[in-house]
Amino acid sequence: MGKKTTHKFKAEVSQLLDILVHSLYTNKEIFLRELISNASDALEKVRFKATSEGGEEDVAPEIRITADKDAGTVTVMDTGVGMTRQELMNNIGTIAHSGTAELTKLAEDGKESLDALIGRFGVGFYSVYMVADEVTVTTRSMEDGAAPVVWTSDGRTDYKLQELAPDAVDFAHGTRIVVKLKEDMVSQFANPAALKNVINKHSNFINFPIFVDDERVNTVTALWREPKFQITDEQYAEFYKFLTFDSEDPFDTLHTSVDAPVQFNALMFIPKSGDDPFGLNRENRGLDLYVRRVLIEKQNKDLLPEYLGFVKGVVDTEDLPLNISRETLQDNVLMRKISSTLVKQVLGHLEKMAKDNEDRYAEFWKAHGLLFKAGYMDFLNKDKFAGLVRFNSSHHDDADGLTSLADYVSRAKEGQKEIYYAYGPSREALGLSPHLEVFRKKGVEVLYLFEPIDEFVMDALRDFDGCTLTSAEHADVTALDQYENLEAEEKPEALSEEQSSVLDKLLSRIKDVLGESVTEVKASQRLTDSPVCLANPDGNVTSSMDKIMRVVSKDTSIPKKVLEINPDHPLVRNMIDIFDKDENDPFIDQAANQLFESALLLEGYLTDPHALVGRVQDLLTKSSGWYVETKK
Repeated sequence: MGKKTTHKFKAEVSQLLDILVHSLYTNKEIFLRELISNASDALEKVRFKATSEGGEEDVAPEIRITADKDAGTVTVMDTGVGMTRQELMNNIGTIAHSGTAELTKLAEDGKESLDALIGRFGVGFYSVYMVADEVTVTTRSMEDGAAPVVWTSDGRTDYKLQELAPDAVDFAHGTRIVVKLKEDMVSQFANPAALKNVINKHSNFINFPIFVDDERVNTVTALWREPKFQITDEQYAEFYKFLTFDSEDPFDTLHTSVDAPVQFNALMFIPKSGDDPFGLNRENRGLDLYVRRVLIEKQNKDLLPEYLGFVKGVVDTEDLPLNISRETLQDNVLMRKISSTLVKQVLGHLEKMAKDNEDRYAEFWKAHGLLFKAGYMDFLNKDKFAGLVRFNSSHHDDADGLTSLADYVSRAKEGQKEIYYAYGPSREALGLSPHLEVFRKKGVEVLYLFEPIDEFVMDALRDFDGCTLTSAEHADVTALDQYENLEAEEKPEALSEEQSSVLDKLLSRIKDVLGESVTEVKASQRLTDSPVCLANPDGNVTSSMDKIMRVVSKDTSIPKKVLEINPDHPLVRNMIDIFDKDENDPFIDQAANQLFESALLLEGYLTDPHALVGRVQDLLTKSSGWYVETKK
């Protein structure tokens, strides 16, 4: 047995350890993840050595963990490559390197965040001192003739080294770490059940068997690391359920391996049903991020944008640099490269699905389309997004139909350079919209928007395949005149010169009656069936977008709009005759208010219907008397 030697830590070590333990690691159980990760690295080195030298591993590769509550210890043993005396000083003594002075000074000065700095220093092992009063490392290198070495330290002022006799340890090569727990940590960690929970949470997919008191813990395979052709649908479904706790099989699976620009493996799933994307479950998204099978972050929010938040799964990379606690990612450049690649792969997968099987894509869209529409903000993938977005339209027979912008363009009229759309609470409501009458008459397709987010989608896209996205209420009606009517139209006799003059006066009178409630009253060119409609005076903001903006600004006032009057409607023709005979007839005022409030009701702006209901009842009472007289 060799002589025991004592080695003083540099002066900064105690201070640095205090920073590491109290500032970096928010979760004390992380120490076990770090020790297991180090053990896994040691086992990988044995495997690599055996493969490169054409031999076989002489000892079963494994990690064994035991808890002794009476002794207050946790022991982590691996059959890895082990360390020589010098390697032990270099690897575990890394913290004593002179660079720690620079780290400590920068951290104290606040010139850089500790998270940004600490990743330069390989000191994950020292997280064990969050829970330990003393740590003893016994190791034997697999190099020929290497003697066992013991390293012991309380992590404060120094560490002790001693070489042992060859027969003093019971393992051929590897490392055994005995953690003497702090008194208040014994009940928490000298507990097999607690250790198993930590392993299941952080190290479940380590590529070597992990035993706790002789019971295998990590029984689930890191499926994303396996060749795709060897994996069955049943295995994918089993892993998906394990990952998400979903009782159903996944709707679709995307398994990918990427070598450039960053090396990573990803296994992603699309569930059959979606969560409430903008409600309580909004934060229940993100891919689990692993580095060499070690969980770094559960549900990482940076790998996929929010609009792809329906995708569940894991990403595992060899290349990602981490800070010392593995809690915060250090190099955002690599993360952005992984994210960019993942987004392209998911969108490409959806494009293929939409092309190969429209019905299947429609099923996907009904489950996740509402969340996907939030991708209107992803300007880097604008074209892909535009190709994947779907809407109901006047082309369909019911609200279940879906069309792409490309399908709309393929059905457009000859010479049509606009994609028309209209917002409404339902298909039935849009079927009654005065703004769409001219489109129905001409057989021009209109996309139906049912969700407020649809307005933002249209505003962001603006055009598609050479066609401008245009709100139906802002359409240039003269541009629609080039298209023939679907059916022969029975138009009333054109207004005489005298009637046209009376109409102008009637419009002026209606403006006087309505006062500041409207900006203008004018004859309409778009209406065919309805007597009136409201239009925005600026011709830019749609009614639905105006409502959204008013909700955001908490503006409950009724907007001032243009009231368009249909001169060919029977009611308006009757009003012209009544006004011609008596400009002061009370019916004119009553009809003007009734038509205006009816238009407000259709637009969703009428907040107090009492006056409207009273007028309706009054008109019904009078008309019923006239009706009785006609029946005599």
